[in-house]
Amino acid sequence: MTTTTRAALVTGGASGLGAATAERLRADGLGVTTLDLRGADITADVTDEDALRRVSDEVGPVDILVNSAGIAGPNKPLLDTTPEEWRRVFDVNVLGTVNTMRVFVPGMCERGWGRVVNVASMAGKDGNPNLSAYSASKAAVIGLTKSAGKELATTGVLVNVIAPAVIATPMNDDTAPDVLAHITGLIPMQRVGRPEEVAELVAFLCSDRVSFSTGAVYDISGGRATY
Repeated sequence: MTTTTRAALVTGGASGLGAATAERLRADGLGVTTLDLRGADITADVTDEDALRRVSDEVGPVDILVNSAGIAGPNKPLLDTTPEEWRRVFDVNVLGTVNTMRVFVPGMCERGWGRVVNVASMAGKDGNPNLSAYSASKAAVIGLTKSAGKELATTGVLVNVIAPAVIATPMNDDTAPDVLAHITGLIPMQRVGRPEEVAELVAFLCSDRVSFSTGAVYDISGGRATY
């Protein structure tokens, strides 16, 4: 199979990191399908596994899966959050990632080649104040990536996760200004990242250029993370 015949599915692909990643992968000659609640090639909810299985029937084999769909959840202190808010964030950010992997990774294993890149966050490593549900959900994405990477290590399917710091995406439009200022201030480069910078890292992790890395966390944080 040549690189140009490989098919990629990017969730959350209508905007932000997902859209930038889809554009970058297309530049590499891949056949890319974007999935989102609206504005993408395919409309589907990552929390609905049955819908994802219908998508699988429609698009056929997927060689590369990028899980970029996610929500920020409540901007408030932990003690003011509700169980419903926590369930919603975990349903999208964690179970949404699990669902797509359960649907699309078996085919990769059968064919002996695949790349999965999950999108976490520096919040999943550091914990951001007033973003407890989001931080916890992204820590969960990091943990499940490490686990899946070990489980699939001999299949030819590599599973890695990226942990961006603040990136200029629509998701951050709704972040409280004081929270945004705090987490931007933690970045030694003293700026937010650009979606195309993140997409470049994702493209690398989706390629044959990566062959001996799985279950790994790749920071793209302007120097915020040094561990």
